[in-house]
Amino acid sequence: MFAYIKGSLEIKTRGYIVIDVNGVGYKIFMSETAIEKLGEIGESVKVHTYLKVREDDMSLYGFNTNEELRMFELLLQVSGIGAKSAIAILSNITPSQFAIAVITNDVSKIKSLPGIGPKTAQRIILELKDKIKSEEAISENRTIDNTKEEEDSEKITEATSALQVLGYSKKEIEKALQKVESELSVEEIIKIGLKNLAR
Repeated sequence: MFAYIKGSLEIKTRGYIVIDVNGVGYKIFMSETAIEKLGEIGESVKVHTYLKVREDDMSLYGFNTNEELRMFELLLQVSGIGAKSAIAILSNITPSQFAIAVITNDVSKIKSLPGIGPKTAQRIILELKDKIKSEEAISENRTIDNTKEEEDSEKITEATSALQVLGYSKKEIEKALQKVESELSVEEIIKIGLKNLAR
């Protein structure tokens, strides 16, 4: 219903903000990290939004980037993860770090997030990894060659899979990573990819 809301930032407090759009104040729940990155009171801001509708409640959730919104929507698809849990997770990990943790089966990284136990961490990895087509996923039993060429290729493969976890198609990702230097770390490659995909 609402793709984004752009207006004057009227209230900036713990857990939510209020944006004034032509005299109407929109209360938008956001992660603490996202709120910190917003401008000052009175400034014009643009926030990507997700409208959660339940029988007894309609709530708006806000995000600074499309990647954060995509990650939030993915988390909501995991059984046992609600909107408040997803927002808390977003306060403690970036989309690129989260995607890397999923594709590398980093249970300890995910279970360190607030409100996430070992079983939920494993469920997040299992359910989100399933969203990547099996032929495009990273093989868990791959052999690691120490040559630079193999390592560079592996980084691009990991970055591609991580971006797929965030909901991008392989075709979009290949285009976004065309001129990326493979000497960079996987997270740096993902960040550049996200920047190019946002254009």
